[in-house]
Amino acid sequence: MKQSKSADYPFRNESFENWFQTSLGRRLLADQRNYLERKLESYTGARQLQVSVSHRLPLTNGTDFSQKIMTTPRCFTDIPDGVVVCDADELPFPGGSMDLVVLHHAADFSDYPHQVLREASRVLRGDGSIALMGFNPVSLWGVRRFISRHRNGPWGARFLLRGRMEDWLRLLDFHIEVSVTRLFLLPFQRSGRKASGRLGERLSGYGFLPVGAYYCILAKKRVCARTPHQKSWRQNTVIGLPGNGAIGASRGCAPQKLNHPED
Repeated sequence: MKQSKSADYPFRNESFENWFQTSLGRRLLADQRNYLERKLESYTGARQLQVSVSHRLPLTNGTDFSQKIMTTPRCFTDIPDGVVVCDADELPFPGGSMDLVVLHHAADFSDYPHQVLREASRVLRGDGSIALMGFNPVSLWGVRRFISRHRNGPWGARFLLRGRMEDWLRLLDFHIEVSVTRLFLLPFQRSGRKASGRLGERLSGYGFLPVGAYYCILAKKRVCARTPHQKSWRQNTVIGLPGNGAIGASRGCAPQKLNHPED
């Protein structure tokens, strides 16, 4: 859905990160983690990248990748190793350097959601995979966002249509492998846990229903036959990160020089 160009997405992003400490936020995150762990358990490769609203929300710790990198949009005093400070629409990584990219509501909290997908496509190698999660406007959560006067937590997100995201991925030459909606819970912190849980259990058996709180799209990047041959990244090649873990910079941070690894 269309948002005002004056939307303060950095503030909304921080509010959304804090919202995950609520009971409803924890249930959402747990469902997303469980689902991705199951769907990605057979995926392997050299590098996995998670582009998220926060580095404190890892989704795929159980996957089998040699190097796991996360991004965060804001600067912190102590950035852990393996965390990169950057915006989702400006990833400071070489093209074709990642085997898996996980977009955790990154497009929902960006001024340029289409560019977020373009950047994810750019850094993915041919035949690499993308896992995209976003809030579903065709749901009770979408109704709650529409009528809410506040823009805290998830209600400040874009709630982009799943069909639109699929179309953008196809334009970027991706093949859609899985596209589902999940989490059939009432979008209220104080809603009856038992009643909401029973509703979720009943609807979870109907995976084809497009009314879950969020959607997950798994897509594979097609290999272009006419792409000039480039030296492939070896399995043991590691993208070096500085000691404080941060490279690149979001628009709210002081710029830092990025040294790309040599091909």
